[in-house]
Amino acid sequence: MEVLALLLGGSLLGGDSDADLDGPGGPELDADLDMGAVDLDALDSADLEALNFESVEGLEADTGSAAPDVTGGGGVLSWLGIGRMPFLIWIGCLCLAFGLSGMALQLGARSLFQSFAPAGLVAIPSGVFGLWFTRGFGAVFARILPQTETEAVSEGALGRRRGVITQGTAQRGRPAEVRVTDRYGNAHYLRAEPLSDQEKIAQGTEVLVIRDRRSKRYVLVPLSE
Repeated sequence: MEVLALLLGGSLLGGDSDADLDGPGGPELDADLDMGAVDLDALDSADLEALNFESVEGLEADTGSAAPDVTGGGGVLSWLGIGRMPFLIWIGCLCLAFGLSGMALQLGARSLFQSFAPAGLVAIPSGVFGLWFTRGFGAVFARILPQTETEAVSEGALGRRRGVITQGTAQRGRPAEVRVTDRYGNAHYLRAEPLSDQEKIAQGTEVLVIRDRRSKRYVLVPLSE
């Protein structure tokens, strides 16, 4: 069945086994900034100081706060336990419970009435019991099934984060090394230039890291002198 599903472009094993490596919070916010729409020559220090950097950083940090829901969708499918475990295990558990309960009912009917009950009559309670058992088994199995977790982040996730210049003086044409901490507390080092052409940012200065979407590079805005 799995081979047939793969030939059709799908899978019976479910899509929850492999998580997106961009983080546990689902798609991260694209922290790029199109510098082509910004007149850099018209910006001065007063304009930069007026920006609310606290809200900008908080916007990026809040995107990965929630863990993904691995229990499947809502409604009837969720109640049945579909999505909590691989589909092949779910269907196997259902068939096992259905078959064993059907055999038990037929043996009981044979001992009481000296004959087997009609298959259609036995199938109804056996099916109900099979669904109930599979639902309970899925709830237990979901708690013991290891989940994929990662602290990997995409390159764009380092945008709109605070950092500190650790080596060199950043100026146009001479990037400096900046230490940036991601949402998990891991330190990353990158090289970037100031946002303004006339800006010089000394070592030890706290900066805001912004990613230029057009040139695919990082630029810096000083937050402290």
